[in-house]
Amino acid sequence: QVQLVESGGGLVQPGGSLRLSCAASGFTFSNHEMKWYRQAPGKERELVATISSFANIMNYVDSVKGRFTISRDNAKDTVYLQMNSLSPEDTAIYFCSMWRGQRYWGQGTQVTVSS
Repeated sequence: QVQLVESGGGLVQPGGSLRLSCAASGFTFSNHEMKWYRQAPGKERELVATISSFANIMNYVDSVKGRFTISRDNAKDTVYLQMNSLSPEDTAIYFCSMWRGQRYWGQGTQVTVSS
């Protein structure tokens, strides 16, 4: 079965950086586009970044362009989200996700940006 396991979240000061990882299993990772979403308290889940199956196309929500970078390692079945210049507005639970007949989600990893 599809399994997505995020890691790398934590508490960071404004201006800091974190790198999130999402380890995938249960499907042919290199065949699938991967996405990172986030959900802040009291807000709807938001699409943050998308990467195509062979990493030739990446898209970002405007609010993270120039600060976040999505990448993947198809040999390790892992997708990453490098987050730089973090601000309190980036505080959220971050989820990786993929589609195979339905949308699958990981359990999420908490990112808190605070001084």
